[in-house]
Amino acid sequence: MEEFHKVRRLPPYVFEQVNRLKASARSRGADIIDLGMGNPDLPTPKAIVDKLCEVVRDPRTHRYSASRGIPGLRRAQANYYQRRFGVKLNPDTQVVATLGSKEGFANMAQAITAPGDVILCPNPTYPIHAFGFIMSGGVIRSLQVEPDDGFIPAVERGIRHSIPKPLALILNYPSNPTALVASLDFYKDVVAFAKKNDIIILSDLAYSEIYFDGNPPPSVLQVPGAMDVCVEFTSMSKTFSMPGWRMGFAVGNERLISALTRVKSYLDYGAFTPIQVAAAHALNGDGADIEEVREVYHKRRDVMVDSFGRAGWTIPAPAASMFAWAPIPEPFRHLGSLEFSKLLIEHADVAVAPGVGFGEHGDDYVRLALVENEHRIRQAARNIKKFLATTAKQPNNVVPLAARR
Repeated sequence: MEEFHKVRRLPPYVFEQVNRLKASARSRGADIIDLGMGNPDLPTPKAIVDKLCEVVRDPRTHRYSASRGIPGLRRAQANYYQRRFGVKLNPDTQVVATLGSKEGFANMAQAITAPGDVILCPNPTYPIHAFGFIMSGGVIRSLQVEPDDGFIPAVERGIRHSIPKPLALILNYPSNPTALVASLDFYKDVVAFAKKNDIIILSDLAYSEIYFDGNPPPSVLQVPGAMDVCVEFTSMSKTFSMPGWRMGFAVGNERLISALTRVKSYLDYGAFTPIQVAAAHALNGDGADIEEVREVYHKRRDVMVDSFGRAGWTIPAPAASMFAWAPIPEPFRHLGSLEFSKLLIEHADVAVAPGVGFGEHGDDYVRLALVENEHRIRQAARNIKKFLATTAKQPNNVVPLAARR
């Protein structure tokens, strides 16, 4: 039977190939150290869980909730933006709760995209940034750029060679997967460019609180006038170790927030009310939970960079996010990221995310998630050291099991 049109537009999910291989290895008894999926292993802070348990005992909270978020939650998010970024938001018109930033992006794409609309999107990037729009009938023009002086010229080329003119530009800093961080000056240039060219900015700021060596990453909404063209997406998944709770936000331009809110009103009734109340409790906290999570990832990052480096694989230290974007060791680079990822599972008992899953320009890299404790990260380094020592001189002789079948 022929696949449906929208399904045909989606490529094979390369991460699923790695997941199948990982599951097969574990079924054979292998102890796989999983640095692949960005799935936080830290427990949700006790105070947040306690608030959930308190509220869930009230049967009135078991009814349908509010699709755009209960008022207290939207006020808590507005207050967080005021404290953290100095950005003033109207919780009634400029804030909407989402079921994680991923759902927010996908539904924003549905809200604003007409068939054939062009979206300027970084490559590599988190898949929903591109495929949310592809599933909505949009066309992606990829930008292989970093947040530096080359960004605006690349966007100018994208506009010049796009018919029709692009509708929107995706930003994602701190970046998943590259961990690059943007400056406020960069955002000022991009906002000025977007306003001049009548382009929407959609900013993914999911990793704003996971930073290590410098100033906290800024929000694009800190730029005067950014609210005219921007919507920003955040998530509580990493900041508060709440990935399974599915709680995020879109904030910014009233017209865009209104469009997203209207689409969501047809699709969901919002997150379970006790989850929303507990999320508001987290956002209204003193920040100690955020600092604790940040410190754990900071220590893991340092252990990974040090231990992998001594094992023979140089990992650039990420300035932010819970990921390291690691160049494939030179002897294996010709294999590409998917085949190299398979080798690590089969010969080192380590799972990573193939860079090609984030776009074709990521194929010389793999993404390493800081989701195992320091002991397990050191064990992964020992496994990789042994793998490199035994295979690096003859990488062509090491063939993934899948290719041998």
